[in-house]
Amino acid sequence: MNGMDEDTSLAALGGAGVLIFILLIWVIVLSVKLSRLARAQRRMIGETGVPKLEDVLTKVHENLAGVEAKQADQDARLAAQGKRLAALKGRVGVHRFNAFADQGGEISFAVAIVNEEQDGVVLTGIHSREQTFLYAKPLSQGNSNYPLTPEEKAAINQAAHKE
Repeated sequence: MNGMDEDTSLAALGGAGVLIFILLIWVIVLSVKLSRLARAQRRMIGETGVPKLEDVLTKVHENLAGVEAKQADQDARLAAQGKRLAALKGRVGVHRFNAFADQGGEISFAVAIVNEEQDGVVLTGIHSREQTFLYAKPLSQGNSNYPLTPEEKAAINQAAHKE
């Protein structure tokens, strides 16, 4: 009976040793996984100084809300600048013509300076042998309170179709 108890004790001790060895391997594996998880958490939290991931996410959402507000402000400013830029008179059309049949060459001209809405001015220079006349007519949507000549209309049309 004593031998049986020794064999049983040795078997139990061997089984316990194998179990302890398996548990030791399992603890090492779990330690490696926990170490990787802790490293990933440090990378995610970074230098925020906040120990909890929930607090970090809250802070990220607050920062995101601030960024979205700034983006909305910048979009509004960009739209306002786009409107302002469209209102600038930057499209130019030049039409040269011969104002008098007895004089050669196209030395008279009409210059239109307009914006996208065709608001602006048209300048006309009429040259003869003895003198030069210069006229300026304000434009609103491509029309003027003063009669426009075909040459002035051509310059306005030319300026309106420039990109």
